[in-house]
Amino acid sequence: MKKCQVVRKSGRRSCTSSSTAITNVRYGECQKNHAANIGGYAVDGCREFMASDVEGTTGALTCAACGCHRNFHRREVETEVL
Repeated sequence: MKKCQVVRKSGRRSCTSSSTAITNVRYGECQKNHAANIGGYAVDGCREFMASDVEGTTGALTCAACGCHRNFHRREVETEVL
């Protein structure tokens, strides 16, 4: 499982109050319809995105389990305000 963590600060102008939000992005099950060209609906059952290669390469966008692009996997975003 690959996690991406992004830290962003709020847009407030005050120097005394600053909040930080941590956003965790996780990619869940594959939603690619493999039978779309014949008018049906069938998914491959891949439960979670696993990157084929290290972060920063083109292989990081390909799933090791099902071989499709990361965009076909359901994106789950969790935001935590500190």
